[in-house]
Amino acid sequence: MSETLQATDVDAPEDESQESPSRTEDLLVREGDIAGDYLERLLDLLDYDGDIDLDVEGGRAIVSIDGGEDLTKLVGPRGNVLESLQELTRLAVQQETGVRSRLMLDIAHWRADRRGELAELGRSTAEKVLASGERARLHPMTPFERKVVHDAVAPIAGVHSESEGEEPQRRVVIFPKD
Repeated sequence: MSETLQATDVDAPEDESQESPSRTEDLLVREGDIAGDYLERLLDLLDYDGDIDLDVEGGRAIVSIDGGEDLTKLVGPRGNVLESLQELTRLAVQQETGVRSRLMLDIAHWRADRRGELAELGRSTAEKVLASGERARLHPMTPFERKVVHDAVAPIAGVHSESEGEEPQRRVVIFPKD
């Protein structure tokens, strides 16, 4: 398995950390390293091939696994297995660092591809709401999915979005602005 590491500038919100940006980046790189080691052991146990890529972006460690044929099995239906693996990886990092991790895991580009689909869904639904003047309720989504939709709707004048409901039935609703 090959492993690459790219670190970008990170600006930690002041309320989350009193660390300097370079210190915060060092901690995020360490999170990525711990996660990469954990996931490499997991792939070895499963006898799956994959390349692990580590990055720091937007104040969080990003870990991607690509390259293996069987990796889509680790995504599961609607990303359910991926979400579970992300939580297990976060727990492994927390166990070693003592700090709750916000790392993001992507497997076989699923999350990146899904982000594009959801952004388009948010934009197209917002345009329909603008045209009809009627609110639109989307299907239940994970927190990751809802955030992508909210981010896609936010720059569109004349509409706004909110989440409603309880997990796992929480969904985005897009409203026309008054």
